[in-house]
Amino acid sequence: MRMGPVSFLALLTLLPLALSAQRQASLGIGPGIVRYSGGSSFSAVTVSPAAQSLTPSSYFGVSGAVSLLEGGVWASQGRADVWVALSQRTGGVRPAVSATISGSTRSDGVAAGSGAAVIEAVRGNVALGVGAVTGVIQQEPGVGALRVRGRAWWQPNTAPAQLSLTTEATRFLGAWYTDVVGGVTFDGARTVGSVWLSGRFSKTYASSGAASATVQYFLTPSVAVEASGGNYLRDPFQGLPQAGFLAGGVRVFASRRAAMARSGTVQPVLQPLVAARRAGDTVVVRFRMAATSVAIAGNWNAWTPSTMHTLGDDIWEAALRLPTGTYYFNLVVDGQEWVVPGGVATISDGMGGLLAILNVM
Repeated sequence: MRMGPVSFLALLTLLPLALSAQRQASLGIGPGIVRYSGGSSFSAVTVSPAAQSLTPSSYFGVSGAVSLLEGGVWASQGRADVWVALSQRTGGVRPAVSATISGSTRSDGVAAGSGAAVIEAVRGNVALGVGAVTGVIQQEPGVGALRVRGRAWWQPNTAPAQLSLTTEATRFLGAWYTDVVGGVTFDGARTVGSVWLSGRFSKTYASSGAASATVQYFLTPSVAVEASGGNYLRDPFQGLPQAGFLAGGVRVFASRRAAMARSGTVQPVLQPLVAARRAGDTVVVRFRMAATSVAIAGNWNAWTPSTMHTLGDDIWEAALRLPTGTYYFNLVVDGQEWVVPGGVATISDGMGGLLAILNVM
């Protein structure tokens, strides 16, 4: 859960549950409540562009919003997020770094901005990190603080849902406050949604709570209607107050949403893909995929897509030089959609996505 100003809809800050698209850009428009330094008010129209790039070892997202308020006043918000794993290995502890920059302003009022950076150690579905956060409000001195963060997530192999829990302790102006945020996100064939509960605990500052829900329904693979509601916790670094919000609109995507192939029955246990041995260290994998091109990317080649060859009838083949062991991979379909083939066992990639498992005997 991202803290600070939320662009148009809170769901824009969510990572996809599956690596369904490596890159995506979109534009949304609709009414809603806008929060800014010192208050919040209703906007008759908000235009909000967003873009993201996602790989198994990195995430970059940027979003913004321009809103028309009462009296012809314009309010704007912007946000950029980055997460990068500093090691390509999937086992053991791997270091990573994350950073966030955000800002908000009104044409007749105060501008504010904040930034945060955290270095963390990731192992399995748990990450621990430490870093700093800073903020500045126009005509006020800036402030900096120490931040300690722990997060965990769990994603069942047989369900398109993920549970998340994050705890952040911040040393703000000589005293600590702790934010605990838990939620569930769902990524279905047509519907993407989330529910979040937040609590702030402090002996010095007032304790408080917040809750929010978002939903996005795809009318077509490129057009979705979306809505969100709830309330925010106060952001002391930008002077953003605790406030309720309600927003809705239509969003158009530059790339079509990948269809999620589902069988009529759900297998309770999925098995890793077992490669067929050809000769020496060469193994062969084959997949059935309706596409014009398919590539395979895994932890054996630093997640660089390698082109697969078609055998006709939507069957694609790749010959790989791999010694005996367990590997992790995704397929890259038509040069842009990162997908996990159906029926293959998966593990979490540590960022809310999935990696398929490949066994070489």
